[in-house]
Amino acid sequence: MSTIIFFAPGVSVPWKQLTGGAETDPQTVDRRLHTPAGFRVELFADTVSNARWLTVTRRGDVIVSQPRRGQVSLLRADRDGDGRSDGQRVLIDDLRRPHGLFLHEDWLYIAESNGVGRVPFDHSDGRLAGSYQKIVSGLGDEGNHWTKTIAMGPDGWVYLSSGSTCNVCEEKDPQRATIMRFKPDGSDLEIYATGLRNSVGFDWSPMDGGLYATDNGRDWLGDDFPPDELNLVEKGVFYGWPYANGDRVPDPHFTKGGEGSADAGEEIQRKIENSRPPVHNFPAHNAALGIRFLRSPAQPRDYRDAALVALHGSWNRSTKDGYKVVSLHWDDRGNIEQRDFLWGFLDRKRDEVSGRPVAIAEDANGNIYISDDYAGAVYRVTTGSQNASAAVERKPRIKAPHKPLAIDSGAAQRGEELYRQHNCAQCHAEQLVLKNLAKKYTLQSLASYFDAPTPPMPNYGLSSAQKRALAHYLLSLEASN
Repeated sequence: MSTIIFFAPGVSVPWKQLTGGAETDPQTVDRRLHTPAGFRVELFADTVSNARWLTVTRRGDVIVSQPRRGQVSLLRADRDGDGRSDGQRVLIDDLRRPHGLFLHEDWLYIAESNGVGRVPFDHSDGRLAGSYQKIVSGLGDEGNHWTKTIAMGPDGWVYLSSGSTCNVCEEKDPQRATIMRFKPDGSDLEIYATGLRNSVGFDWSPMDGGLYATDNGRDWLGDDFPPDELNLVEKGVFYGWPYANGDRVPDPHFTKGGEGSADAGEEIQRKIENSRPPVHNFPAHNAALGIRFLRSPAQPRDYRDAALVALHGSWNRSTKDGYKVVSLHWDDRGNIEQRDFLWGFLDRKRDEVSGRPVAIAEDANGNIYISDDYAGAVYRVTTGSQNASAAVERKPRIKAPHKPLAIDSGAAQRGEELYRQHNCAQCHAEQLVLKNLAKKYTLQSLASYFDAPTPPMPNYGLSSAQKRALAHYLLSLEASN
């Protein structure tokens, strides 16, 4: 039986994200990826499944979160000078979808989807020096935007972002669609700013000390609206969502027969008028995630104090867009200029995606690290000639053959029922068959994917038996073609 899946219009999805991501190697990076003059990019690590947030230790090791695996790993610094990490190991596992992380003094802080914990960390040998302690609990992690990002502010507070449960709605949980903050020991948790649909990335400007946060605009209003945003976040300010998009443009969900009734119209209008518009717009659906201000004096003069932003790439567009890292440059009047910084993940001619950047970190020497949850990779950008690493000879990777899959027809049938029950086809465009799943997944690993699916796919809270059934069904699609 050949199964065709029908998708709603307005979507162009890099489907290898579901099939385990694109493959990459140093030669592919040298050939496809580009940087501005004065920089070069190298593949630092390429076996980091679902690589998301990054932080760098005092010794130059890189710590990366892997939400789908429930773990945080350490990538050893490149001490032999070949451009690659000298190895990796798991620091801590059995966490609930860990995402944001940072180092402060001798602590490693980790944001799980439902709380924040910390563990003593020994910078000298890159190992944990004590037990993991949960210091913030009870955060909501239902719905679409379950990731939590954390960072230590210059005021000594820990800042925490929590995205919305939905595309557009009035949240019941006041902590969703906000940035919060708390003391380093977990005490005094408070809401800092509201109306932020999904501010995955934020950082403080070394120029003016302002807290700048990216924010993902809502879906299903066309290819080119609303924009993704860069907001200057201040305490007590409301930033518009869900009632307005971009520069205070009212949302049709509340103004054209949606939830907003005639009685609520004036109240919503007041909220829109009192909201703060963004200081910079990114193209619609580019999915702006990590932001990092460059602070190292080793950077070229034009990039010192500039901010790098990872555009994860669109899914809610008829044609793909984003899939790159851009730099933001402020002039003396506060105007922001956007330039491409790392690009080549999107081949527009072939409509193919080879990577989706997520987070950015900078070490003391000015090395810039960029994570890619699509290829399961971390790249390093350094000052120097582009493609200077191409001459380094590296051995090809050897891949073991996959064992044949034992598809259970009964389980596959139950999985198909779940697929239709949750209307999984509604968020994808074109008529296509899911392919190449078996090259990336076993039945067990595909079932585990549904514990931490990539947003905006919700976590449906499936039981172990349901996850296995859905895995049997999806893998059966390839086997039947």
